[in-house]
Amino acid sequence: MARSTAGSPVDRPGSVVAAPPVGRVLIVDDHPFFTDGLAAILRQESLVLQVGRADSVAAGIRYLKAHPDTGLVLLDLGLPGEGGMVFFSELDALGLAVPVVVISSTEDERVIRGAHQTGAMGYMSKAAGRATLVRMVRQVSRGERFFPELALAEPTSCYLTPRQQEVLQLLAEGLPNKRICQHLDLTDHTVKTHLKAIFSQLGVHSRTECVARARLLGLI
Repeated sequence: MARSTAGSPVDRPGSVVAAPPVGRVLIVDDHPFFTDGLAAILRQESLVLQVGRADSVAAGIRYLKAHPDTGLVLLDLGLPGEGGMVFFSELDALGLAVPVVVISSTEDERVIRGAHQTGAMGYMSKAAGRATLVRMVRQVSRGERFFPELALAEPTSCYLTPRQQEVLQLLAEGLPNKRICQHLDLTDHTVKTHLKAIFSQLGVHSRTECVARARLLGLI
């Protein structure tokens, strides 16, 4: 008769212990309380073996360089500094084909579509429950996307006017608003209006994030 110590599984002849869907998951989020809870659920539901954490895009990329065997990244877009969307361009430059699922507090349709178009494998609201998290990890681990229905519909095209395209190009070259005004003979108010419209079209919130997203979409 098989014996075991307290808390240890009993090995029985012929028994098979199912492996978790993902070996290693990286959570990129700057809120420790949320990260701790998410990591705990992943372990409790036997979804992963190892959980890594990073509180910025740079820290996340460093982790992936050290752990290229990472099977899934759970990414928050509301990171300090450059913002989470920049993670996709950094990941592309690194040459790692690790699936990324955005876990965000916003359910804005434009943001969800933006994540879908940028290359995310899925999008899940932070307000979702445990069952949704389990379903998401299992689905993505099978190579399937996990998005709200709205993101599965044909995405709206990103249309920029010729002038907005010019502003975007100068922005990508690193020019500040004052220099863009001089190059295009526009007022500061007009340039800010164009930038606001561009940010809205791309679903971004910062200049760096805007350039990264535009490059991924082939706009510059």
